Amino acid sequence: MAIKYAMTYQSTRGEDEGAGYSDIVLKGLAADGGLFMPRIYPQVTKTDLEDWRHLSYAELAFEILRLFATDIEEDTLKTMLAGVYREDVYNNGRTGEDFSKITPTRSIDGGKIRILELSNGPTLAFKDMAMQYLGALFEYILEKRNTELNILGATSGDTGSAAEYAMRGRKGVRVFMLSPEGRMSAFQRAQMYSLKDPNIFNIAVKGSFDDAQDIVKACSQDAGFKATYNIGTVNSINWARVSAQVVYYFKGWLEVTEKPGEVIDVTVPSGNFGNILAGWIAKQMGLPIGRLVVATNENDVLDEFFKTGVYRVRDSEHTFVTSSPSMDISKASNFERYIYDIVGRNAGRIRELWTQLALKGGFALTESEMAQVRESGFVSAKSTHADRINTIREVFEKEGLIVDPHTADGIFAARQYVRAGVKMLSLETALPAKFAATIQEAIGAAPEVPSSYVGIENREQHVTVMPADVGAVKKFISETLKA
Repeated sequence: MAIKYAMTYQSTRGEDEGAGYSDIVLKGLAADGGLFMPRIYPQVTKTDLEDWRHLSYAELAFEILRLFATDIEEDTLKTMLAGVYREDVYNNGRTGEDFSKITPTRSIDGGKIRILELSNGPTLAFKDMAMQYLGALFEYILEKRNTELNILGATSGDTGSAAEYAMRGRKGVRVFMLSPEGRMSAFQRAQMYSLKDPNIFNIAVKGSFDDAQDIVKACSQDAGFKATYNIGTVNSINWARVSAQVVYYFKGWLEVTEKPGEVIDVTVPSGNFGNILAGWIAKQMGLPIGRLVVATNENDVLDEFFKTGVYRVRDSEHTFVTSSPSMDISKASNFERYIYDIVGRNAGRIRELWTQLALKGGFALTESEMAQVRESGFVSAKSTHADRINTIREVFEKEGLIVDPHTADGIFAARQYVRAGVKMLSLETALPAKFAATIQEAIGAAPEVPSSYVGIENREQHVTVMPADVGAVKKFISETLKA
């Protein structure tokens, strides 16, 4: 496929400076508070898809990402991706098995559901699929521009560790990662807080993930602070991360289909909406996806929206602490990108809706806009603690497979939307080792822990606890960088 264009990006809220891929990677959030989107979605044909069936994951990633990263030399991008998507990186610390596919699939429920394995990376979660690439990309761009970047991020559990493991030891990069105090699993906390690397700083805020995410956005929207301290982001508000996630939708389709143009449905456990947004982008590019099933937990803001057209966020006091903690989110940042497409890329309408969100805590789409939502193929489902415990137990007893709580939420939702004659691909979220207490409750036994992580919860931890206050975080960053 020949590329005959230079891809540029615009903000969901109207900013349009013709920025290139490398520019927005470092910016993260647009100056007007919006999120960057490609001016057009590049198109992939049935012929392209058939030509790609024999490609390795790294080769497929190159074919997809070169459509978005047109300002990076193709040989450079190809070498970078070959260095990232290697079997020895995506073997979750195990040996003696074939991990060459990077994202293999397996069937459950008599083949009605195919699970796409995304948790074979260094931190045992799907976030590694994009974050390892982002680490290499940041280092390349910063070295080329002879500058540095201070990454400010927020995590509900897995983004933080994936970012820190991808950035540790990288030249010109420091990471300041916010997490909600007491709201992650013990394993997730230990993965982050046990790191001693001098370029990694963990901050636990007294509040929810949404509070942490709001602080990141506030700092990013402070133009003076952002410029003074070279602030960037790794959350899925960063387009480079979303674009890298698009790759495994293509890989999953190529793995489970048998004929050109075959339509599949996909189920995705969703919190911040970045993972399933990548599926929407893949569909817009021409990947034959029918339904996109949004799986939520007790924090069912997205489920409510897709069923009613009303997007109503919750405050931290009404955001539940659940047994699938990475989905304990009530403000889905990437949702803005999807709504941008739904309203015909009307930046004025996005500003209107997000102003309502800020002032009133929510908004409702018009009937004509909801018609577009229904046409888009999105549906949703909600699961409870009892649902995920039962799902983990059933899958283990019938298949001999242990799945983590978030993946169980996805399977629970997928089962409600399986269609005769249409393959259902359900995306794995993390390895069960990260959620031992829930697995123990479900099957009466602890999950296997990769050898490199045995005893991690007993290691010394390094974290600074502070209130969920923008000023406090800014002060910490400035004092740390001046030290």
